[in-house]
Amino acid sequence: MYKTRLLEEKIIELFQYYPVLAVLGARQVGKSTLVENLFGNKVESVVFDPVVDVENARQDPEFFLQNHPPPVFLDEIQYAPELLGPIKRQVDRLKQKGLYILSGSQHLAVMRDIAESLAGRVAVVSLFPMTRREMAGLERSTFLKNWIHGEMEFDDISVSSAELLYPQIWRGGYPGIMDLPAHLISGYWQSYLQTYIERDVRSVANIGSLQTFGQFIRLLAALSAQEINHAHLGRELGVDRKTAQAWLETVQSTFLWFSLQAFSRNPVKRIAGRAKGYFADTGFICQLQKIGTPEAIGGHPLQGALFETWVVMEIIKTLQAEPMPPNMYHFRSYGGAEVDLLLEMDGTIYPIEIKAKSNPSRNDGRGIGAFRECFPRENIGPGLIICAVERPIRLAEKLVAIPWWVL
Repeated sequence: MYKTRLLEEKIIELFQYYPVLAVLGARQVGKSTLVENLFGNKVESVVFDPVVDVENARQDPEFFLQNHPPPVFLDEIQYAPELLGPIKRQVDRLKQKGLYILSGSQHLAVMRDIAESLAGRVAVVSLFPMTRREMAGLERSTFLKNWIHGEMEFDDISVSSAELLYPQIWRGGYPGIMDLPAHLISGYWQSYLQTYIERDVRSVANIGSLQTFGQFIRLLAALSAQEINHAHLGRELGVDRKTAQAWLETVQSTFLWFSLQAFSRNPVKRIAGRAKGYFADTGFICQLQKIGTPEAIGGHPLQGALFETWVVMEIIKTLQAEPMPPNMYHFRSYGGAEVDLLLEMDGTIYPIEIKAKSNPSRNDGRGIGAFRECFPRENIGPGLIICAVERPIRLAEKLVAIPWWVL
């Protein structure tokens, strides 16, 4: 059964005002299902293949477009980049909105080609795995939106119905896993990883050993919610720093990895500059790290990292549906003070700490306090600690602990 996605309204509106809409995201996150559900019979659909030249689209793109007049949905456009030039000419000739919908699972390759061929003519949206609320069929959360616009009174948050956190983390957000029996999930991810490496990665990068690259993916899963050192990655796998960096860029360009840049207004020497990385789906992490049940998360060394990854990705997925998502950063000083997530909107910075605990204290916000001290001239809003409390707890004048289920 189809589940409503947060991006639906945004996609429909963009297609009304742009001649081309590009929906990008990892394989099997629901791009095709989303587009087909929104537009149905109103838009013809063609799916491209990395091996087969569907209807000679690569060999004769002009003739292909003549046989498929708009509006048309071109699925996995990275396998037929030759179409982008002719699409541009069609767009310029017709001068209409809502002509072509493109989808792709390789951000780097697709965006490079789109930037060269369709600049100013295309709207781009990124689709991630489903949020908890999407999977449960719940209305979208407005908490973060209200908070960064100063409209949230914390006392107004009602107590959630009883929910279990670890099953949410363990399953993740891929649509294909939503109703899958637990004992079949491992097989799903094994097939996914093999197809991902052999089809998606091979088509955008010369990775050499497939086995070593598979080990690289597993290593990244263990490093989610950490700052990434390319030299360290390389040493762990027996490859040089440049190779490790190139591989990380490949994983990011295929939507399995999200990088959060370090916050800095100027070259203040107390601020560390490495990006912090997150695996895009905690369910995939659990499978790569052989975490066999939701219950095993509780005592696992990656418990804190899994919770932080899940929360950060829920925030990213929720806020990307807004007309103007906030800028997002992390903070770490050379002295070791950290803030997991900073949201910047309308000149104000909103700090968030993420703790896998049910009994937060004021001390858990010391990184937020250090951030305020480092940037006394910045307009810094109230801080949040997202954790496993049952209801909001005000820990200090500008520090509130909130339950994870408000997201």
